[in-house]
Amino acid sequence: MIRDIFYRIPSPTIRALLPGLLLTAAGAFAFWRVLDHFLDRDDIYLLDQPALNWLASIREDWLTAVLTWITNAFGPGILPILVGVACAVWGKVSGGWRDPLLLVSAMAMSTVIAVVVKMIVARPRPAGSLQVIPRLEASYSFPSGHTAGAATLVLVAAYLLWRHRRNGRSLAWWLVASTGIIALVGGSRLYLGYHFVTDVLAGVCLGVVTLGVVVAASRRLDLRQRRAAAAPPPPA
Repeated sequence: MIRDIFYRIPSPTIRALLPGLLLTAAGAFAFWRVLDHFLDRDDIYLLDQPALNWLASIREDWLTAVLTWITNAFGPGILPILVGVACAVWGKVSGGWRDPLLLVSAMAMSTVIAVVVKMIVARPRPAGSLQVIPRLEASYSFPSGHTAGAATLVLVAAYLLWRHRRNGRSLAWWLVASTGIIALVGGSRLYLGYHFVTDVLAGVCLGVVTLGVVVAASRRLDLRQRRAAAAPPPPA
């Protein structure tokens, strides 16, 4: 039924943009709700401190080492290099630069939004006594930049790869893999004591917002290419 309604929309441009716009709106609404819970000190916010206290009480040396490695891999010192190299190889191997550039742009957009929101909200980090390495993180806490970066990377990369092979099985596989990676990175930030639950959830929401922008941009470019291919050749 929803599919039928979608294809009744007369404007091809609106049909192209609508899925991305809906994703962006959903991510923005979820982000606003998480922020509202933090500002009002209710609902999800009430889990912030108890969750960190519990995770700090169950730490094991081996798990701390593994999750420290994971959180470092998705940090600002390593992730941009990995993404840059991967996108350069991707563009070289595929012979097309559109998708790699969309991914790089998405990562940059997500980072800028996260930094700006951090400065506006200005939420302090968890207490140093709960952090594995006290005062290691100097920036504000809300939202989690590591989680936002991980969510943006895996969601956008999954979509850009899936669009070349659209079927339900591959979509389900990408969703499961993306969810697992996001949960692992977000969980590492909580376990190591560098973020609260609401910080991590807000980071995921920013990833969804960025995914929506990329979906809209990618589908708009696809529509433009189809129109160009269908246009009659210029007269000789």
